[in-house]
Amino acid sequence: MDFKKSNAPVTTVTRNISTFDETTDNLYEAVVVCSKRANQISVEIKQELNKKLEEFASFSDNLEEVFENREQIEISKYYERLPKPSLISIAEFEDGRIYFRNPEKENRSKTK
Repeated sequence: MDFKKSNAPVTTVTRNISTFDETTDNLYEAVVVCSKRANQISVEIKQELNKKLEEFASFSDNLEEVFENREQIEISKYYERLPKPSLISIAEFEDGRIYFRNPEKENRSKTK
C-alpha cells in the first residue's frame, strides 16, 4: 500500500456512526478492523523511515560530535506531515479497500 499517495485527511474528521458499520453490521468489529490495519500501516511506515534514516547513522560514541544533517531533518519532517495510520486505515475502510473476514461468523454459518 502506498500510504504517501493516500487521500486520507491529515486532521481528525467527524464520522457518521450509522454509515461506518454498514459493511460489518457491528460498530465494534469495524473499529477492530480499522485498528488492526492501522497497526499494519504503522509498522510499514516505521520500517521505511528506519531504512531511510539508517543511511545517516553515526556509529561513533563521541558526545561532543553532535551535528545536524539537513537531509535527515527533511525526511523526518516529511514523515511527520503524513496522515496518521489510524486516519489512513479509516479512509481505506470507508473506500472498501480493506479485505477482512471474521472466522467466528463463518464457523457459525457453517454449523447452522
